[in-house]
Amino acid sequence: MRNLRLLRAGWHRSTAALGTPQCFCLSAEPGTVLVGSQHGLLELGSTGDSVTREVSLTAEGFMPEDGSGCIVGIEDLPEQESVCVATAAGDILLCNLSTKQVECVGSVDSGLSTMSWSPDQELVLLATGQQTLIMMTRDFEPITEKQIHQDEFGEGKFVALGWGKKETQFHGSEGKQAAHRKQTEVSPTSAWDDSRPRVTWRGDGQFVAVSAVCPETGARKVRVWNRELVLQSTSEPIAGLEQALSWKPSGNLIASTQEKPNRYDVVFLEKNGLLHGEFTLPFQKGQVKVNELLWNADSTILAIWLEDLKVENSNPNSYVQLWTTGNYHWYLKQSLHFGSLEQNRLVSLLWDRENPYRLHILCQGCHYLSYVWHWTTDHGMGENSQHVANVAVIDGDKVLVTAFQHAVVPPPMCTYEIQLPQPVNQVAFHTDPKHSGDMAILDADNKISVYRYGQSTVNDPTVRFGALGGNGFKAAVEIPYLDKTYRVDVSSDNNQVMNPLGLRFLTWLPDDSFLVVGQGQHAAQSVLHHLTAVPHVGGAEEERLNLRLSVPVDGEVISLCCSPVTKTVALQLAHRQILKYLWEASTPVLEPWKTSSGTALQFPYPCVQTSITRISGEEMILGLTDRCRFFVNDIEVASNITSFATYNEFLLVTTNSHTCQCFCLKNISVKALQAGLSSAAAPNSETLRKVERGSRIITVVPQDTKVVLQMPRGNLETVHHRALVLAQVRKWLDRLMFREAFQCMRKLRINLNLLYDYNPKAFVENAETFIRQIDSVNYINLFFTELKEEDFTRSMYPSLNGSSNAQPRQHPDQKKVNLICDVMRVAMEHIDPQKYCLSILTAHVKKSPPELEIALQKVHDLRESITPDAKADPKEYLPFLNTLRKMETNYQRYTIDKHLKRYTKALGHLSKCGPEHFSEFLNLVKDQNQYCEALKLYPSSTQEYKDISDAYGEYLIQKQLYEQAALIFARAGILAKALDAFQNSGSWQQALCMASQLGYTKDKLSSLARSMAGKLVEQRKHAEAAILLEQYAQDCEEAVLLLLEGAVWEEALRLIHKYGRLDILETNFKPAILEAQKSQLIFLDSQRTAFLRHKSRLQVVRELKEKACESLQDYEMPNCPELDLFSETSSVVTASDMNSKYSHSNSRISARSSKNRRKAERKRYSLKEGSPFEDIALLEVLGENVRAVETVKGDMHILLKQLVLFGYDEQAGALQQVLEEVLQLMETSIPEIWTPDLQQSSVNLVLGPNSTANSIMAAYQQKRMMTPVVQDPELLIPPKLNKNLQWKLHLLQ
Repeated sequence: MRNLRLLRAGWHRSTAALGTPQCFCLSAEPGTVLVGSQHGLLELGSTGDSVTREVSLTAEGFMPEDGSGCIVGIEDLPEQESVCVATAAGDILLCNLSTKQVECVGSVDSGLSTMSWSPDQELVLLATGQQTLIMMTRDFEPITEKQIHQDEFGEGKFVALGWGKKETQFHGSEGKQAAHRKQTEVSPTSAWDDSRPRVTWRGDGQFVAVSAVCPETGARKVRVWNRELVLQSTSEPIAGLEQALSWKPSGNLIASTQEKPNRYDVVFLEKNGLLHGEFTLPFQKGQVKVNELLWNADSTILAIWLEDLKVENSNPNSYVQLWTTGNYHWYLKQSLHFGSLEQNRLVSLLWDRENPYRLHILCQGCHYLSYVWHWTTDHGMGENSQHVANVAVIDGDKVLVTAFQHAVVPPPMCTYEIQLPQPVNQVAFHTDPKHSGDMAILDADNKISVYRYGQSTVNDPTVRFGALGGNGFKAAVEIPYLDKTYRVDVSSDNNQVMNPLGLRFLTWLPDDSFLVVGQGQHAAQSVLHHLTAVPHVGGAEEERLNLRLSVPVDGEVISLCCSPVTKTVALQLAHRQILKYLWEASTPVLEPWKTSSGTALQFPYPCVQTSITRISGEEMILGLTDRCRFFVNDIEVASNITSFATYNEFLLVTTNSHTCQCFCLKNISVKALQAGLSSAAAPNSETLRKVERGSRIITVVPQDTKVVLQMPRGNLETVHHRALVLAQVRKWLDRLMFREAFQCMRKLRINLNLLYDYNPKAFVENAETFIRQIDSVNYINLFFTELKEEDFTRSMYPSLNGSSNAQPRQHPDQKKVNLICDVMRVAMEHIDPQKYCLSILTAHVKKSPPELEIALQKVHDLRESITPDAKADPKEYLPFLNTLRKMETNYQRYTIDKHLKRYTKALGHLSKCGPEHFSEFLNLVKDQNQYCEALKLYPSSTQEYKDISDAYGEYLIQKQLYEQAALIFARAGILAKALDAFQNSGSWQQALCMASQLGYTKDKLSSLARSMAGKLVEQRKHAEAAILLEQYAQDCEEAVLLLLEGAVWEEALRLIHKYGRLDILETNFKPAILEAQKSQLIFLDSQRTAFLRHKSRLQVVRELKEKACESLQDYEMPNCPELDLFSETSSVVTASDMNSKYSHSNSRISARSSKNRRKAERKRYSLKEGSPFEDIALLEVLGENVRAVETVKGDMHILLKQLVLFGYDEQAGALQQVLEEVLQLMETSIPEIWTPDLQQSSVNLVLGPNSTANSIMAAYQQKRMMTPVVQDPELLIPPKLNKNLQWKLHLLQ
């Protein structure tokens, strides 16, 4: 949404007779250029018509005196204090302008066609007449020489991956015959092509591109070489490729031109030689030719030098066009027309290396021009008109206008577009607030087209709807019409030397006159022209503007701003002085701008954007430099401002810290503004809000609180700044426009308490007005629900000027919420009590304390009032009412509550009806599962309590909650059921307690013990089962055998000695520990074998994945803006991309039964070779191996003690040695398996909500992306070995 505004235009003109200029370069000294001609070298100084130094090359014999010599390259070398010149004859010269000495440092017999220095001036590339390239150092030592035309593609040759043959691919609308069609031969280059090689360096100097005509096909090819002159790539065959060539300094694209059958395109090539985008020039095929393309230093502007092709009996016209891009659309922003005169023909053009928006142009006759542009946003300046939020964007011969008052249309779309006969260079909106949508458009032919609103009923054919019109929809947006077209001619001399863009800073004053700034008689002078319209002369094709006044300005005007309020215009000069122009004076005068102290105002630094505003009633100048320094008059208030805008009494700025701040200038000092911009605002401050990185202000929509921001890529974002919203809400409340304020506050989440807190007296006095405007029961209830006793004008929304507008309360002793409820309830009852019935009830309930009785009484009255008018048949409800009247009170209430499904209250009433209704009570409890509530209604000693507990216990048993059911049974004294429930839950201790209370005999108790012991053995609880057999069944032998079966060695040994059954030692105990020793050896051997197998397989899998990752990382990081970074990262294949088919399969499994889902989760990581997560599966099983061995250490220790106790030292030593070896193996292998990088990735994942494109790309370069993204990050953490457990026996070591 930005245009290029011309800030400065300079010119030099030399009268030296050194021949026709052929090329030029920029000197290291600011403001000077070096020009080479067929006779020598001259330096143009910083003042016009002056040649400071010159060197003749004909006198030294390096150039022929007949003027046939040609300089093919020129470069200023400040470190060597000389200028390097290359001639077509093959000489490379070093010229010292101070001593006028010329030294020949080298010569090429075949001649030279091009000399190009690298950006760092460390290398120089020469193209010779024998079609070779010579790379030399800065000291002119040759590095290598190569032929321009190579048969090989280069080191970056593409690798065929075998993804199918041409015949099997999809060819779209061309059909299958396209696979068999032979490629057409590339046609030779254009006839006007000079066939000279073109050389362009990348911004970092690492690569150089050379465009040359192929001797075999006659067509141009582009080849990319590195600094060692090793060929990297060759462009694909491109039909119609032309000579212009320029590498974007950011490094991602190479620009050239291509003539196509039906259009003329600027095309872009990547470093690999493939085409990557284009845009079409606004000319017919064969109408013009492109001589050169040039990118500016920050890669934002592409300059194109064109000339007419078909010209008879005259010289061709020359043009320079400036193109920019935004949101993937190319805009033509500036057009310089140089005419067809010989002295106006261009020789060369260059962008400045220091100032990226400064362009240097050299014409014939040593006529040197320089232009400095900067970005600006052209928008309306009014406050109350419906066209105030219009923003105009220049696009060649069109002006794209977006009316943000009606819709936020993202560029390159627009609300409507204006078609002009010539390319547009400037757009100026009317400074009169009543006509702020009217536009004056200055084109390249110095004509001003005036477009106005509202006075024409016929649609203008030059204005066409954009995104909001057409396709049968009726557009609600008014469009302007062409009122008049004026010819501007302010030049006093009749010389034929043309200076394009001679007029700048077009300003449309409120009195319908115009201001423009022209060039003075000298380079450092400007002229302010005041133009007025003259009556139209009959028969004239176009109207003219009368020159009312021309005021010479001693200095270059670099900015101009207008204030329609104070009727003043402020001009900033190049030496930073500010001048004031009063246009409404009887004799307009230009005088220095003086501050309140009487001193002449001067900015500390030149500002590229200025504005006039009032701060605390004093008129001041705001200025913003290109380095983000923000000034109020001559005081620097901030150094991190990226854009600013003024609206009414507000100043809005965006900062480098990605915030948008808003300040009210009505009652604030400059120091307070400086402090506000330099300090962080409070969390609830109205002045600050976060915005997206790189946001810039486009415009502020008046009366709508919208602030339109543009992102670096070009897309738009609309925010409603809190300060603007609250200011607008206050204005609405001052005018008693409650509906507008309420809707805005509701939409933008502003607390509705502000409707009252802003001015309590006005709200109370106009409560009926508030209700009538809102006119919605839901909205009024919403207002009631947000009411709080807090004064929000003092807490959440303090006034911007520091003083609250809240009036003193009329009833300070009454609570705020109660006062509002009473006032609004009275007003609603007066307006329409039936319509606002619900809101009236809400007002009663909202009060503190709530007036529930009054509300219920009103509900009762309402019911009584509507019963006679009910549409229901009395036969349907009268029998039910009669039945209720006959019932006892508690049973009546029970019946009503049950009918209303209020079962808890119904049970309470039914419990009071006596024991004859208990069966009904119990049935309701069972039906509605109200057991807990029912138990609370009866004492624990009653039979009813026991019956409810019995039913509750049975319910819990159905839910398989056996232990809870047993507790309920036991508490109620239902011991038999409690015993069964405890048995089922495994609580054998509680079951024995119940058996004791039931008076079980010894035999019955023994049988119970044996039954429970069997269930405990099934649950692997051998020690507990042995207790039952020993203590309750008196079967010590069976108890010992169970302990041996469960490997509870020490307890089994205790029982053997307790009961004197030493025979069991020989028959059962010793064989059992020997068998356990063999089993443990087998277990350890199997774990060691599996561990080694999985470990070796994991190493193989990791090596394979590392190779695959390296193949994916075979690309370079681009040194380019964010736009190109995102396009690069989008092509990287991630782990989730490679395994998308598996994720799809898992999602399909998840839709099955829970059993299958659990099975799928267990098999999430497969050990099958080649599976996508094989490495994670290996990590999982290796961890299980380690944990399994770690778990048995305690059991091993007990077994070792028993083996030693009975003299089996050999078996014990063997078992201890094997376990020690396995643990040592696992301990040394854990760092190899769970590497530090793997452990770190489990904590800081590469992908996540805090990741950025840069961090992800850095992770790829560091090969950290080899760690797969897993759903169980704990698998990436190594298992821990407990070294504090002393399991080894010293006597076995």
